[in-house]
Amino acid sequence: MSWWHITKSKVKNFVALFLVGVVLSSAIAACSGGGSSTSNPSTAASGGGDKELTLVSYAVTRAAYEKIIPQFTAKWKQEKNQNITFNQSYGGSGSQTRAVIDGLEADVVALALALDTKKIEQAKLIEPGWEQEAPNNAIVHKSVAALVTREGNPKGIKTWADLAKPGVGVITANPKTSGGARWNFLGMWGSVTRTGGDEAQALDFTTKVIKNAPVLPRDARESSDVFFKQGQGDVLINYENEVILAGLNGEKLPYVIPDVNISIDNPVAVVDANVDKHGTREIAQAFVEYLYTPEAQREFAKVGFRPVDSTVAEEVLKQYVPIKTLFTAQDMGGWDEIQKKFFEDGAIFDKIQAN
Repeated sequence: MSWWHITKSKVKNFVALFLVGVVLSSAIAACSGGGSSTSNPSTAASGGGDKELTLVSYAVTRAAYEKIIPQFTAKWKQEKNQNITFNQSYGGSGSQTRAVIDGLEADVVALALALDTKKIEQAKLIEPGWEQEAPNNAIVHKSVAALVTREGNPKGIKTWADLAKPGVGVITANPKTSGGARWNFLGMWGSVTRTGGDEAQALDFTTKVIKNAPVLPRDARESSDVFFKQGQGDVLINYENEVILAGLNGEKLPYVIPDVNISIDNPVAVVDANVDKHGTREIAQAFVEYLYTPEAQREFAKVGFRPVDSTVAEEVLKQYVPIKTLFTAQDMGGWDEIQKKFFEDGAIFDKIQAN
């Protein structure tokens, strides 16, 4: 239809919409100017307008980020003369992953395991190759598995092997629903295969441990509630950083760190689709890079994570139990292979449960 056939009412609507657009464009231009006012004029930046960044992470990182974020925003303000406001979301890593895929517009995700980050990649929100876009293959801090016991360790838990003994109640979450429980399972399996045992022996051992589990809670938080609040089990498989943080908060938990252990590697990534949508790529990338600085790494170490910066790692060496045999997810084939082999429907874990 040609312009001349548009009705008079449509012309009026077009003109009205055009005028609204002009007004909005003028308002946006004014807000982006150097001398504009904001909702908080005392902190208005003269370097291009304030920005918001959304960080989505898993629960136990909160204590570190509450220290790191103010350091980064102060540094950015000094260097760029721009204020950054952070929106922060913390929860179970699997739940956070689903939330981002379902529309939580994270600019940066810092999750418990690379498998969760890969799920966001598969949802077309993160570009492939994100592991190479940050130092250390995008692993920002680490931990290992800890075995939390009852006071006095009445069952004499010292190694992974003790979890398979008759009469030992083991509390761990379900690896089908919990990222942390996947680390636990890999720790058990690798304690056999990384020390000379074969896969048949690993299957036998993990089957005995799972049989010793009175219940398989959905996630790590529920597991802690079952162990501490409900009083079930003799040993809880947990993260080393969690028991260190609990100690810092006045809760001295008796625990053992097996000297054969899984390196629990925690990645960070920029969510490409969202930073492009928000115009925050430069800030998001700078924030990720800042997480690898000694300043940020020290904050991670203060709450129990093992730092990836070598200088900081040397500074806090005495804080951690030495590991004799440390293996990684890559040593076990990488997360794609691990998921297929162990945790997909009909894979090894399902067969163990069926038995």
